[in-house]
Amino acid sequence: MIIAVATALLDMRVPQAHRTVIDLRPGGFDAMAGVALAAAGTVVLARYPRHLLGWLMSAFGLWWSVDGLAATWLAYATVPALPLPGASAAFYVFNRLGAALALLLPLVLFLYPEGRLPQGRWRIVSLVSLGMTALLPLTLIAAPSGIAQETSGAGPMPAPLRTLNLDPLHLPLPDEIWTGLLLVAQFCLPLSLIAPFILVVRRYRTATGIDRMPMRWLLWAALVDLMVMLAFRLLPSWFGSFGMTVAVTLTAASVAIGIAYPELVDIDRLLGGTVVYGILLALTTVLDLLVLGSAGRLLGAHLNEGERLVLAVFAVAIVYAQLRHRLWRLVRRRVVGDRDDPYQVMSGLAERLERTDDSEAQLHTLARTVAQAFRTRYVGVEITQVNGERLLVEEGEPPTEIRALPITYRGERIGRLLLPRQAARLNRLRDSDERLLADLVRQAAAAARAVRLAEELQQSRERIVAAVEDERRRLRRELHDGLGPTLAAVASLIDTARITGRRSAEKADPILGIARQELTGMLTEVRRLVHGLRPPALDDVGLVGAIRQLAERLRPPELTVRVEEHGEPTGLPAAVEVAAYRIASEAVTNVVRHARAGECVVTLTRDVEAGCLDVMIVDDGVGFAAEAVTGVGLVSLRERAAELGGSVSVGPATPSGTRVWARLPLAPSRQAPALITTGESGI
Repeated sequence: MIIAVATALLDMRVPQAHRTVIDLRPGGFDAMAGVALAAAGTVVLARYPRHLLGWLMSAFGLWWSVDGLAATWLAYATVPALPLPGASAAFYVFNRLGAALALLLPLVLFLYPEGRLPQGRWRIVSLVSLGMTALLPLTLIAAPSGIAQETSGAGPMPAPLRTLNLDPLHLPLPDEIWTGLLLVAQFCLPLSLIAPFILVVRRYRTATGIDRMPMRWLLWAALVDLMVMLAFRLLPSWFGSFGMTVAVTLTAASVAIGIAYPELVDIDRLLGGTVVYGILLALTTVLDLLVLGSAGRLLGAHLNEGERLVLAVFAVAIVYAQLRHRLWRLVRRRVVGDRDDPYQVMSGLAERLERTDDSEAQLHTLARTVAQAFRTRYVGVEITQVNGERLLVEEGEPPTEIRALPITYRGERIGRLLLPRQAARLNRLRDSDERLLADLVRQAAAAARAVRLAEELQQSRERIVAAVEDERRRLRRELHDGLGPTLAAVASLIDTARITGRRSAEKADPILGIARQELTGMLTEVRRLVHGLRPPALDDVGLVGAIRQLAERLRPPELTVRVEEHGEPTGLPAAVEVAAYRIASEAVTNVVRHARAGECVVTLTRDVEAGCLDVMIVDDGVGFAAEAVTGVGLVSLRERAAELGGSVSVGPATPSGTRVWARLPLAPSRQAPALITTGESGI
């Protein structure tokens, strides 16, 4: 940096007329390029202290700065009014040794990004290529200045430089030999770059996944250098040095980032945006000039230049500004996707979801919307179905590395949103992008939840139909195989008793007694069937009384069962009474069989505000292990509660035992849940 500052100060003291005579550009730009190159090498060495390319970039950066200082001192020391020493040494450093800076480009291409020369036959090719590049710097060390000046096509040596000692290491060879050597060296210099460029293309094509990211940084640097050099070619010639400095600075920064921090930004988006914005900038510049010139000629043929310019600008502002703005928006939409218009993204998604009835197609629609909004080549939506299987819908080809964002619904994780790792660098997105992605994740949660609800509804319908048919089949079998034959037998006994009674009443009485016994058994069977449909005790003594009778009937002598009620659990819907009775019956039966408890408390609580009935069964037994397999009884509890839209939780009690807590709604919910309410989205 000190060298760059000193060089810039000296540049300001060199008269422009003298600089034109000696044909030397300001060395301050070269010094600044050297500082940028050395800084990039320092960044690489800070991450990888033994990286060869980091050391070379630092060394060449220092060399480049010294070369710029030598060029500036040469111009300053040869000013006619200020004859100063060191001009010959400065000429030799700048004009002869400075040519070795050409080695930097092939070295970067060969060593990037690992910092090692390629192996096998490519190592030989790389060494030959570097030798061809070094041929010109080595030849210039001892070649005569006059011949070197003529073969380079720069014209004769400027007069202020002819008085210097330009050939301190001159070898006395014939001029024809030096001319031939210089021409061969100049011809080999561009040829030496073919091999490193081919190697870079080969590395890029063979790299996959995250290994391609550093190569894409190098591709971006080449693209930016091309755009910078083309842009500065349109400017006056004295801008060329500044353009070279900009190109070297951007290339050095790109190389350093590609080696040390390749994931600093999304290089795919940066590369695509650079290409499209560069083309757009060129097109809009040309169109601006054409429109401005045409408007000036059409509107101001008889006006002076100032008035013509004002009218042209006014015409461009009215006619062309909107078109230009739309063009910019179109290009940005092609590069970064639709996320610049989040309302359009969300409304379009909602409209497409409304037109799609199939649940899997809805998930496909969601994946496609995320892909378009964030301009990513792959999006996956994975949800967990009711039966435990995973449903995955994908848009695009899956990459090698994927980042998953959890999809949650009311605190429950129900799936994942899958994005490529490079495109899912959410911590780098703008706040508006993060909000849009969060909204889309909420839509994913809603869509995934809708899929699960549809599956649950279908399975519930199937279970209800199956249960109804099973119950009909059971009742038919009981009536046909049980009550039917019994009634037929009783009718036959009655007929026999009638016939026998005509002859002897005493002989008919035993037959009627048998018929009476059959009817008694039949009544018992009818009560059993009725009890299976709905316990009669619920109608006789109510829910609380029925549970108390059940507890007295089931409990062993060593177990005490208490039934408590809160909030007057009377006048309940019939379905709720049956479900509460069955849940309490199953839970108390489990306590009797497995808990080895001394006390069991059944509590019925009617929560008026929540509109539900809480059934809680707590015992002081041995409890059960967390990893215990869920039995048929617990599954039955949950199914009975789920049929009414309720829930059942089973867990340990305090200080010991088991607690079964069932919550049964007293009326079906008329308000749809807020589907966009989600838990943590992982952003």
